[in-house]
Amino acid sequence: MPTALIIGASRGIGHELARQYRHAGWRVIATARKKEDLEGLVGLGCEALPLDVNNLNDCAGLGWKLDDEKIDVAILNAGVYGPRIAGIATPVEEDFDQVMHTNVLAAMRLLPILAPLVDNADGRLAVISSRMGSISMRENPSGWLYRASKAALNSVLKDISLSVKSAICIAFHPGWVRTEMGGEDADISVQESADGIRSTIASRKAGDNGKFFNYDGTPLSW
Repeated sequence: MPTALIIGASRGIGHELARQYRHAGWRVIATARKKEDLEGLVGLGCEALPLDVNNLNDCAGLGWKLDDEKIDVAILNAGVYGPRIAGIATPVEEDFDQVMHTNVLAAMRLLPILAPLVDNADGRLAVISSRMGSISMRENPSGWLYRASKAALNSVLKDISLSVKSAICIAFHPGWVRTEMGGEDADISVQESADGIRSTIASRKAGDNGKFFNYDGTPLSW
């Protein structure tokens, strides 16, 4: 039975990914912060682990709990948008710290732990980024703190891709999804996004390591 690890599965895309992998017969290890969310994941048949990605001890503890695991698919989904600033306005330090710690520092703590476990399984390691983090595709400066954090996350993923032997490491734009972050007017459902992400992960080849994709498999530029 293949194993999937979903970091940040309390709701939205992460929760749907956990649900879909379980429905497909996978063993699923999924993380969340709150007790009620962990109980919900157990109800799906997942092995639920408590994890606050901004807690150094939690991140280190996850590595200990997963020691010697072989992870076929690991997806880092945890992230926050931060203040919704339309233009160029300097973020307050508290907002900067929250967004950068959650979207970037957590990845720099967790991905070095997860990459060897995925490498041991010749598996796939993915981060949920955003096309807002792309520099070449950028058309406006709205949400520039979030954009900066996702550009940094893309950089972290690229470096991780250079450290593995056989794993395939990729970044995803999940689409504009009807979640708490995306809002009710977004283009696609969480089901469509998660299904596309799973299909794209499954079809990646060695030459895709270190690349950036839309949820439907369309290549994106950094």
